[in-house]
Amino acid sequence: MHRRLTMSHAGLAKPLILDIPFGANPDQPDCTRTTCPHRRRPTLTQTLIIPDLHADPNRLDASLRLVPRQAQIAFLGDFIDAGKNVAHPDDGTVLHRVMALVETGEALAVMGNHELNALLFHRADAKGRPLRQHDPKNLAQHGSFCARFGIGTPEAIAQTQWFLTLPLWQDLGGLRLVHACWHPSAIATIAARRPDGRLREDDLEEIARKETPFARAVDLLLSGPEIPLPPGISFRDNAGHCRTDVRIAWWRSGPSTWREAALSVPDPDDLPDAPIEANDDITFYDEDQPPVLVGHYKMRGTPQIEGPAAACLDYPDAPCVYHWNSDEPLREEGLFGPVTV
Repeated sequence: MHRRLTMSHAGLAKPLILDIPFGANPDQPDCTRTTCPHRRRPTLTQTLIIPDLHADPNRLDASLRLVPRQAQIAFLGDFIDAGKNVAHPDDGTVLHRVMALVETGEALAVMGNHELNALLFHRADAKGRPLRQHDPKNLAQHGSFCARFGIGTPEAIAQTQWFLTLPLWQDLGGLRLVHACWHPSAIATIAARRPDGRLREDDLEEIARKETPFARAVDLLLSGPEIPLPPGISFRDNAGHCRTDVRIAWWRSGPSTWREAALSVPDPDDLPDAPIEANDDITFYDEDQPPVLVGHYKMRGTPQIEGPAAACLDYPDAPCVYHWNSDEPLREEGLFGPVTV
């Protein structure tokens, strides 16, 4: 059963470590770290995984209060860009705390699509055109960051430059982390150019165009698979817009129909109750693979673990974290939430 914990907020500047260890021997030494995300690391004994924070310092504080003693912290990206559910957004505070934890080795992190979008938003091509359009939709989505750091300012450039230090995925041996989709062939495509899984400044214009296999692979890991519905099939999203493409819950293993696998569809009965045909952009995750955790998808309802090998932790209305013990399958007992202040 999903555990419900309510934690008070005391304005912590660093994690409050629990006096009682979660799981294994508290005397076990820290693991050895490596900077290469696609290599197998020594298995961590305990890891607290924190999904999308979206500029919410109170949620960050409450999540850090759940860190077991001697545990590693892991962030799933999307640190910036507050949504409507964040009462007191502060992109700067969240970024500075996360950066400090990563730089001192207390935390791991992967890049989210909002970090990539910010890199593109604050940079221009050779003709001076922004790599991500400054249209009303993008300005609204990136509003809390721009309110704090401005648009294209030296401070905005400096803050977003740190995002290039974040790998697109982390493979810890017994646990895998990625923002939106673990896709082996996309990872291989990126690793062929960037073995450490980190983007460089000169990749950004190519990524913005979304025309090459490399650019499409980056988009798949950070935004997840979205595939066309069968001809003649459509649905209306929550804003009333007609859609002919749909997001897919690739982490749900086994045969999946459109109704079972589709995400963000208000009425799944609008979709055919038929199996999804093979598609290069979607590979359902096998249960015999190491566990993988993702954020990104703004799931509804009560957080849940849908299978032993893969799960989404992004539940904006019921924020949660996951406590992972080494060599364990994913299970409901690892979920803690809602994370409140």
